[in-house]
Amino acid sequence: MVDTLQFKMKLSAEKSVVTDTMTAAITAVTNITAIFTTVRTETSSAGINITLQEGCTGQTCLQNLLGQIENISSQVLSVTTVTNILTVALNASEKILDSSSSASRAELASYGNLVLKTSEKLISTLVKPTDTNDSVSFTLPAVEGQVFMVGPNVTLVKIPRLDTTNSSVDIDLIGIAKNNTEGSAAVAFMSYTIMENLLKPDFFNTSNDTIKTMMSTVISATLPKTTNTKLTKPVNFILKHIREFDPNGSLSCVYWNINEWLVDGCSVLETNSSYTVCSCDHLSTFALIMQTSRPPESDSQQGLLNLVCVIVGLVFFTLALLTFALCQWSPGVNNVARINICISLLLAQLLFLLTQELLSLIQRQKVLCAVIAGLLHFLFLSGFVWMFIEAVLLYICVKNLSKISSKKREVLSSGLLCVIGYVVALAVVCMSVVLVPEGYGSKHCWIKLDKGFIWSFLGPVCVILALNMILFINIVITLNSTLKKLNAEVSQMKQTKVMVFKTLAQLVVLGCPWILGFFINESKVLEILFLILNSQQGTFIFLIYCVLNNEVRQQYWKFFRCLCCVKQH
Repeated sequence: MVDTLQFKMKLSAEKSVVTDTMTAAITAVTNITAIFTTVRTETSSAGINITLQEGCTGQTCLQNLLGQIENISSQVLSVTTVTNILTVALNASEKILDSSSSASRAELASYGNLVLKTSEKLISTLVKPTDTNDSVSFTLPAVEGQVFMVGPNVTLVKIPRLDTTNSSVDIDLIGIAKNNTEGSAAVAFMSYTIMENLLKPDFFNTSNDTIKTMMSTVISATLPKTTNTKLTKPVNFILKHIREFDPNGSLSCVYWNINEWLVDGCSVLETNSSYTVCSCDHLSTFALIMQTSRPPESDSQQGLLNLVCVIVGLVFFTLALLTFALCQWSPGVNNVARINICISLLLAQLLFLLTQELLSLIQRQKVLCAVIAGLLHFLFLSGFVWMFIEAVLLYICVKNLSKISSKKREVLSSGLLCVIGYVVALAVVCMSVVLVPEGYGSKHCWIKLDKGFIWSFLGPVCVILALNMILFINIVITLNSTLKKLNAEVSQMKQTKVMVFKTLAQLVVLGCPWILGFFINESKVLEILFLILNSQQGTFIFLIYCVLNNEVRQQYWKFFRCLCCVKQH
């Protein structure tokens, strides 16, 4: 049984009608049926008829389909006709590939070659004679194309740059036309969005064992219906980066040669975090591939330590929040900053932990990944703002320590502190989104490292840590001076060891150990120390303000006694 895919084409204004039904993955191509109203080509009165066999899912079938298209490439066709046929050809290729999930490298390369050959043949049918110059362009979900033609009477000094969404080309088409006896030439430029699934970056064979990433769309440039195709000067391609740029990566401008990517005749002229300019002395199919060194094998013990530390920290954040919420506190105690440090860091660390555990699933949803990165930015940043507020309140408290009998007054209301604590962080995140909207959503669903965007987080953090260190040093100096001035009776009441522990623990509560992150490099000791200290801020908050608080301990004992009584009854 033959399932016929008919394209009946006329020059009339009738619209094309396409019917696409799919009933099973195995018969993906068979189940596409399309009928177009009749259209005549500009140079031929014969209609175009393309057929597909039922159950057509192999390379032979694809070759047959593309062979039929190749037979019509000598004609001049309209843009509508070309895009209709090209859409069906690319859809058929994609569905055949989907049904061959275990395709080998050789099969992928063969499919890619067939698609490239057919696309180039098909776009050549858009070239038509002209005395001066003319151009044609089209945009499809899978491919964008542009054709520029010049004739013997062209008045242009140079043709304009040919542009697609993610790439551009500068070519001396006028010079090429002058080297042709008929004085005319044409260039066809295409940019494929799905071709990297066939012509994979791993086809770039190098001596180094590196990770290869396709950094641009695959593009193709040819000189259709041009007798002398010799270039008068190198062609420059501007390729926008479609993935996060790694400053430590190595970029290569490559061209496709049957079954592999090669660099011969191509070089990188200019590059930055957004785009790369490639120069090539020939036309072909091109792409931009980045090589990065393979990350060291993950340390399972360190990964386990990280997981345990984060979970323990989350538990103590929760216990601290429950204590702040359920216990009775003296009127002069202001726990607003401590409560909000716990809330911000608890949510941030919990979200980060869940994101890393489900990273393979979340990465597929780029919008979700970017939203999570923005939310993490806000939560961590608000945590640091609250650490600064806590440092200021602690400094004021220590300064007033000698005035024990004086009536305590709130310097700032809790409502105003909440506004400061969250609005500052929100303002930084909103400004970051406006200035660099694509800055969120790295491969770890965090802030991207390119364009210096990471400083939207590191900048405020550095300022806060510097201020907190200054305040902490002043707190220690002031506390030491104040304790010496207190009378002996009060001094004896202070337990020196407890005071020393509280002081050092306060260093962690204020986030000062985050400074270690700037000095880790490859030091395992500093990395482990950084991990332990900064994952246990909740633990130190719980110890300082809950366990070592006499009033809170008494309420703990009452609670446990009540709990024991209930169990006995």
